[in-house]
Amino acid sequence: MNPLEFVELLCPYCSEPISLTVDCTEGDQEYTEDCPVCCAPISIRLVIGNNLEVFAERESD
Repeated sequence: MNPLEFVELLCPYCSEPISLTVDCTEGDQEYTEDCPVCCAPISIRLVIGNNLEVFAERESD
């Protein structure tokens, strides 16, 4: 796995494709990132093991 990975996924709000650059040197991560299309807050969870797993969900209220 590269230190930086590029991930394509769909926004859980508007379903538009978005791209993320993930820093794999930091281990598992959770953070919020705004969708570049609809500006809604997306909860991003990264699980870094043998493979990179990326979960994108609507931010809970």
